[in-house]
Amino acid sequence: MYSGALRDKIHKLKYEGIPGWAMIFGRLLVGWMESHPEAMHGVDYVVGNPTHTGRQPLQHIEAIMDAAYTEDVTRAFPLSPPGGHRLVKHAETARSANRTLDEKRAAAAAHAAALTWTGDTGDIKGATILLVDDVFTSGSQLQHVARRLRATGAVEVRGLVLARVPWGG
Repeated sequence: MYSGALRDKIHKLKYEGIPGWAMIFGRLLVGWMESHPEAMHGVDYVVGNPTHTGRQPLQHIEAIMDAAYTEDVTRAFPLSPPGGHRLVKHAETARSANRTLDEKRAAAAAHAAALTWTGDTGDIKGATILLVDDVFTSGSQLQHVARRLRATGAVEVRGLVLARVPWGG
């Protein structure tokens, strides 16, 4: 749940740029993959839902994915090495935080449109992708990015997040 201490630590990474939290979240990601082999079965690529290269204070999702790669010392999982991310965001788009649901959907569509698969396009054809993000609010962003990846050739996109915003009033 995106609350309390977990919310605070995600904020420290995302908005204050405290990189130590990326190492912890990367280790949590690898631990989850190790403990859920059934969910990892058939996954061809584990990719982060990217942030723009100009993101300040840092590209937090890329930092988490780089840390996960470092933690995966046996190379058991299909993570990209640091600097070799397969999904990149080539343009800044409006942020969806503190927006209405319609505004979040529009921001999610713009975000997905700004993404590029950097590998050989033949790599994604028929692939199953595990898409990793930090926070799940409405699901719009994961849904739009998954659609984009499927339109590029992926046959299945699974989502995994660190935390989800509590639903309700």
